[in-house]
Amino acid sequence: MEAARIQEMMDVTIAAAFAAGKWVGRGDKNTADGAAVAAMREALNQLPISGRVVIGEGERDEAPMLFIGEEVGSGGEAIDIAVDPIEGTNMTAYNQPNSIAVLAFAPRGSLLYAPDTYMHKIAAGPAARDVIDIDATPGDNCRAVAAALDKPVEDVVVCFLDRERNEEKIAAVREAGARVRLIGDGDVFGVISTAIAGAGIDLYLGSGAAPEGVLAATAMRCIDGGFQGRFLFRNDDERRRAEKTAGLDIDGVLRRDDLVRTDDAVFIATGITDGELLRGVGSGDRANSLVMDCKSKTIRFVETIYRGRSTGALSVA
Repeated sequence: MEAARIQEMMDVTIAAAFAAGKWVGRGDKNTADGAAVAAMREALNQLPISGRVVIGEGERDEAPMLFIGEEVGSGGEAIDIAVDPIEGTNMTAYNQPNSIAVLAFAPRGSLLYAPDTYMHKIAAGPAARDVIDIDATPGDNCRAVAAALDKPVEDVVVCFLDRERNEEKIAAVREAGARVRLIGDGDVFGVISTAIAGAGIDLYLGSGAAPEGVLAATAMRCIDGGFQGRFLFRNDDERRRAEKTAGLDIDGVLRRDDLVRTDDAVFIATGITDGELLRGVGSGDRANSLVMDCKSKTIRFVETIYRGRSTGALSVA
């Protein structure tokens, strides 16, 4: 993708982050999400693109804005777009770490048109990408990652969403001797962290939303990490939707490159609340973004300062 297009799309996540930032700590996740969705949609519609939302806020009949299948932009380059205006709505509402505004995009037809269902996921950074196996036991995966990273299994940290549905796998990881980190929301953050030095996460496991799986897989392709998933349908309607849109074996293992079928893909995140990867927007004049470009094999941390957003003196610390 051209640098100008990447800059434009980063501005979209920044718009969503600032809109959500007004609601940080106010305890109202729905209003925060609505504000971020509206800001992201407005920003997208101003761009000279012919964008199709393949990952959005829900199905056409469930969400008023940025629904799966919606067309955005004023016309131009045909692209697929995956969005999560707030990844971690509870974290935004209660001012907890690692809430981000997220977007990924690629040429039309390159991103999986994922149904709004659940997905079992496993992910690891580049050093362990070839040893993870979604069909192996949690203990076997912990031992394989430990060997790949040349560390004792007791030092391996495995991240899960803190959900009842993950309890059996969490217990298996602890039985294997590895450590567990639980997060309340935001499994895109959990997946990416396996490939970021200093984040303290070696392996991601468990089930979460399938749309976030496509966003995470885009980031992992840019980082050259490993990702595997498998749909977990909750009802026949979800299965029927997947059969119409996914275009692949919906019962098989979905590998990173099944979800993101090009190297001309970009992943962008902007911090809403402070976290290990990004600082939040707060009520100030600056935004911190992470930009991953698969084609150029670059990862950039970008700080953007907006003069006039606050009345105080410009800070440089």
